Amino acid sequence: MLLLITLLQQTNIDEKIKNAPDNGYMIGVWIGYILPFVVFAGLAWLLYRKAKKRQDEL
Repeated sequence: MLLLITLLQQTNIDEKIKNAPDNGYMIGVWIGYILPFVVFAGLAWLLYRKAKKRQDEL
């Protein structure tokens, strides 16, 4: 099910950038494309830090 949702949500970034009215829109598309990766990396780092802290206490 998750694979189906992922396939449906994929967008063609190159097409959006090509049809962009100005640079502000292009920057917004780029930020929207990169932001989920940054959020997941931050979440992974927080979980790693919490697990490391718990291990050090033992």
